Amino acid sequence: MKYFHLIWAALFRRKTRTVLTLMSVMAAFLLFGLLDGVRVAFNSGSDAAGVDRMVVSSKYSIIQGLPQSLIPRIRSTPGVKNLTWANWFGGYYQDQKNQMFNIAINPDYFEIYPEFEVSPEHMEAFRKTRTGALVGETLAKRWGWKIGDKVPVTGAIYPNKATGDTNWSFDIVGMFKARDEKMRGAEQQLLFRWDYFDEANSYGAHEVGWFIVQVEDPDKSDEIAKAIDAISENSDHETRTQTEQAFNLSFAKQMGDIGLIVSAIMGAVFFTLLLLTGNTMAQAVRERIPELATLKTMGFSDLSVLGLVFGEAILLVMIGGILGLGLVSILLPMISTASGGMLQMPPVGAATWAIGLAMMIAIGVLVGVLPAMRAMRLNIVDALAGR
Repeated sequence: MKYFHLIWAALFRRKTRTVLTLMSVMAAFLLFGLLDGVRVAFNSGSDAAGVDRMVVSSKYSIIQGLPQSLIPRIRSTPGVKNLTWANWFGGYYQDQKNQMFNIAINPDYFEIYPEFEVSPEHMEAFRKTRTGALVGETLAKRWGWKIGDKVPVTGAIYPNKATGDTNWSFDIVGMFKARDEKMRGAEQQLLFRWDYFDEANSYGAHEVGWFIVQVEDPDKSDEIAKAIDAISENSDHETRTQTEQAFNLSFAKQMGDIGLIVSAIMGAVFFTLLLLTGNTMAQAVRERIPELATLKTMGFSDLSVLGLVFGEAILLVMIGGILGLGLVSILLPMISTASGGMLQMPPVGAATWAIGLAMMIAIGVLVGVLPAMRAMRLNIVDALAGR
């Protein structure tokens, strides 16, 4: 550490170049932290132990329906406290750019989701109106909807028997809101009656997209999940019971191998970072050859000069990397809040920091090895003579 002031002075000899390089390193580790958070999120949530609410869906595909006949059998499973179900509908309002989260639900849906608030009057109107819909307050403000409006929605998949196409119409009979400010993103939903959807849908009648199960004892949730899946074992509609987070993330997993995508992106980012910081270090050492020769003249050994250059390279990467991961620590909770709780991004944990620090050191060593070797082998006479 006694040479730290020399390393620091050399690092900021060209302030503009150093700051721009630091920003590049910071951006690379910011991306690393975010993508690692995505990776951890997609690989977590599969253990049902300790949760009081689970989702039962098809074992083979989340878009494959399950027979309605499973309702009484799942409800009678020991340990099941409550049960409801839903179907994904999707679609858009007026223009394809206005995509929405439209879901067909059973009227007792909100009994299992106490984090959402619906007035008794709105809930009663929903139960009495066949084409009724409940919309989140955020979504209603977005489009200027009010109670009594008739909203046309073009579905993504399901054709309407009445129209022969995917155009549907819903009557707004009430609104719901999230009790927690962090869940405001979940108010971007339009929820309509499942029985209306089932009757008017041209195909897949009496099929449920997924079941939501509330258990009596969260400590036995894993055992209950296995019992539920055993009901349909060896049938053409085998089920998979998992946590809500795992279920929500499985939608995105349909796009492809998330781990492979993340690895490919990070490989490209860090390869580019190696080239960038390597060029910066090579240029910095080339500009200081007379200074390094002077240090040797003053008694600095070859190993000392080698250490100075390595220290500069590692310090450059570590400052940018720590700033990048620090920024990720701030952004991840914000992303979870913006998703309305649908995507729970984990905080930057010790494992991510450990991997990040190891990568910072490794990149610093790699980009510093050639300039450091050149500085160590520097001939004093030739360097001072400018040769």
